[in-house]
Amino acid sequence: MDDLLALFTRAAKLLREAADEAMSGHGVRVGQHIVLSALWDTDGLAPGEIARRLGAATPTIVNTATRMEEAGLLTRRPDPDDARLVRLYLTPRGRSAREPVRQARAALEQHATATLTAAERDHLRSALAKIIAQLQNEPS
Repeated sequence: MDDLLALFTRAAKLLREAADEAMSGHGVRVGQHIVLSALWDTDGLAPGEIARRLGAATPTIVNTATRMEEAGLLTRRPDPDDARLVRLYLTPRGRSAREPVRQARAALEQHATATLTAAERDHLRSALAKIIAQLQNEPS
């Protein structure tokens, strides 16, 4: 299996499974940690704003937010200036997950790239950023 797409697909699947396992110990499901990261940077974002930041579809963020609200990680409140919008705010539980999730993400990255040199890790980040930009039709 040396076809790039097959390798990428297998690596993505394994990373997703490992991330789910690492995050679940902190009450966070796979994918939710990146929504939390956006809210840790800027609490009170609308789902569409998070979707744009993450390169995701707004309905995906809305569905994820619903599960996160049920888990007690965030709450929804109407936008004070535009009643058509909802804003997502971290709960104390969502805020307190920041450091444990950050540590779990760092540990997972370290484990996944343990056999790579620092230069290879830099090249991997650069290559993935270029692939993402190309597939989004953005300049790299």
